[in-house]
Amino acid sequence: MTTLTLAKALNEGLRRSMEDDPKVLLMGEDVGKLGGVFRVTDGLQKDFGEDRVIDTPLAESGIIGTAIGLALRGYRPICEIQFDGFVFPAADQIITQLAKMPLRSLGTLKLPVVVRIPCGGGIGAVEHHSESPEAYFTHTAGLRVVACSNPADAYTMIQDAVRCDDPIIFFEPKRRYWDKAEVDLADPGLPLDRARVVRPGRDVTLVAYGPMVKTCLEAASAAEEDGRDIEVIDLRSLNPLDAEVLTESVTRTGRCVVVHEAPVFTGFGAEIAARVTERCFYHLEAPVLRVGGFSTPYPPSRLEEHYLPDLDRVLDAVDRSFAY
Repeated sequence: MTTLTLAKALNEGLRRSMEDDPKVLLMGEDVGKLGGVFRVTDGLQKDFGEDRVIDTPLAESGIIGTAIGLALRGYRPICEIQFDGFVFPAADQIITQLAKMPLRSLGTLKLPVVVRIPCGGGIGAVEHHSESPEAYFTHTAGLRVVACSNPADAYTMIQDAVRCDDPIIFFEPKRRYWDKAEVDLADPGLPLDRARVVRPGRDVTLVAYGPMVKTCLEAASAAEEDGRDIEVIDLRSLNPLDAEVLTESVTRTGRCVVVHEAPVFTGFGAEIAARVTERCFYHLEAPVLRVGGFSTPYPPSRLEEHYLPDLDRVLDAVDRSFAY
């Protein structure tokens, strides 16, 4: 067991992937000499060379387009999008090429490309640096979309993503980069497409992913003082979605609250709410409720604490569920 921050766990997972397969490449803005703005790739260019850890121009569309070409030639590129709001110039390559080419070729072409995206707010950043764009990509058929929430998952999930032959959008919760936890470097972890019950409970199910998992765990601990036993699920994979874990939990608790940083309106929580309602309708004691950001552009940093879902907003939704 080793104590690692989430950023260092990703670094160790990337290092292990590059050691295991010489075809694995890292590419992105400032990922080499600087080690990335969050130091996730720190030391990798020094150890693996400039041919495998590549500092690219400031051109996200070019980064993804180049990665597609490399994947077609047998490489396994890992692309870093420096901040979540920078991914949109690359959307054309991701949506019209990366997601569609395997089916376009009837499966004869594989595109094992991982697109790493630091996501979410909470770091006091300027505009375009605190977005939650997951719903754009979960709606894009042909992409896997995953989100780690803790160091142990970060370490195993990034390795699983690199080994996968499908294109993967890999979300990293940037305000959790410095959270520390024990990581068993010998533990292979759960399969990449499985959800995890991170806190068992019997009264209500909280569903979250990425940065909101920690917030939900804090809310569950606070609710325990009021005698409520809350179950918390970390989805880990958004597409494909592990509906079986959701169904089992909500069938047992009868209540469900979905939490994410992105705006509630047409956010990924809407899919969770619909899926749970379809599968658990006769077991629900209340409607599935959603907690998220407001339907506004992400605000200036001095206002973000009012925008981001916090413990009180999560517990308010739990109270509303019990009011039915």
